[in-house]
Formats: sequence, structure tokens, C-alpha cells
Amino acid sequence: MRDATAEDVPAIAAIFAPYVTESVLTFETVPPTESQWRGKLHAARQAGHPFLAATLDGAVVGYAYVTPWKIKPAYALTVENSIYLSPEHAGRGYGGALLAELLTRTAATGARQVIAVIADSGDPASLGLHRAAGFTEAGRLSRVGFKHGRTLDTVLLQCSLETGESL
Repeated sequence: MRDATAEDVPAIAAIFAPYVTESVLTFETVPPTESQWRGKLHAARQAGHPFLAATLDGAVVGYAYVTPWKIKPAYALTVENSIYLSPEHAGRGYGGALLAELLTRTAATGARQVIAVIADSGDPASLGLHRAAGFTEAGRLSRVGFKHGRTLDTVLLQCSLETGESL
């Protein structure tokens, strides 16, 4: 695990694009361009938030980052996480290691809460990954998404980064 760089952007874009075009795991409907990914990377750096790349034999196999949960000032210590792996590297422990590192680095920024918004698509992998990292279910939003002919719910998960606090 390491900080993502501008050189990682093509690989990050390539990992994410099939999730947009072939799945309901993201509510994006058009894959972000490399320029847009560079903007996300720059915004994370400017905000002091981690944006990580997981590599294997020099190749990016996954990435994770946090963004502000909401723009209102009182939410300043709460972030939302995103994590994606190339499909051929899923189920091998990379996601858990990447999420653990993301949470460690996010805690070091002073953030107190991390929110995960998971599309309830019937695929338990993302829910399981987050629950194993200490996230607990905080709520459900019903029928808030529509993609590929499907109406979708989201499950909100929350992880406290405050020492000794449980939800």
C-alpha cells in the first residue's frame, strides 16, 4: 500500500470503468476520465485526505480514498470512503489490507467517523469487507438509485475512528 500518484491514474481509471459500465456497485453511470481522476487525486491531497494504491509486482491492483461526507462545516471530521479492486484480485485479502491502511491514515488526519455507502445489489462482498474492518450498519436508504434497469437501495455503514468508542 502506498500513496497513489498521477502515474497511477490510468490504472485507477481502468479498474473503476467496468464497475460503472457493467455493475450496480457504483451509482456512477459514465466512467470518470483520467483528467477527472487526476482532479480527485489532487482534491484529496489538497484536503489532506489519503488516496492509496495497492500494488502487486509494480502494477496497481486496487485503490482507496476518502472524501468529505458533506460540505457543511459541522461534518468536517466525517469522511466517506471508496475502495475498488481489479476483479482478478478480489477475494485475496487485498481489499482488507487496503481498507485497514486507509482507516489508519484517515485516523491520522483527525477524522473521527468514516461512512461507507454500499449499493445493496445482492453481492455481499463489500458489506463483508467493511464489517470485517469494524463498520456497523447505520441505516438504509430505499429505492434511491436506478441503474441498468434496477431500482437500488443503499446501506449506510459507519466506522468510528475515536479511540474507545463503539457505535
